Amino acid sequence: MEVRGAYSNIKDQVRALEELREKLPSLDTPEPTSTKRDRPRRARQLRTDQIEQLIAGYQAGATVYELGDRFGIERRTVSNILHRHGVPMRRRGLSPDQVDDAIYLYKLGWSLARVGDHLGVNHTTVLTKLRERGIPTRDTHGRPRIEAGDPR
Repeated sequence: MEVRGAYSNIKDQVRALEELREKLPSLDTPEPTSTKRDRPRRARQLRTDQIEQLIAGYQAGATVYELGDRFGIERRTVSNILHRHGVPMRRRGLSPDQVDDAIYLYKLGWSLARVGDHLGVNHTTVLTKLRERGIPTRDTHGRPRIEAGDPR
């Protein structure tokens, strides 16, 4: 019976280890500098003429979403600019007929986001209107949402 078995000829294993060791950096090699990371970007600042165009666009009927897309900024930034310049905000919301449509589509299984996109409003607007009408909502997995105070 051979005691060493597969380990009796270690030349191949030693050679493989030496090849691996050669691939490692030398202990004398200085440590690499830290990876250069991009600095956080500054929020995009609109020029005065762009702000004037944004305000004119809003007053002409464009939505904050459309203006955000046009100027490459968030809709909240559009709202902030309009507020800073004293521009009265339109509250679009949903008409009673649109709320009926939203309820119908939501009950068909559409997501709040999809209903909102279809009606041209934010999904939270749809959610608010559904809750005002007492429509039970679903979680992100389509299961009935358990509201606070529900004994389930």
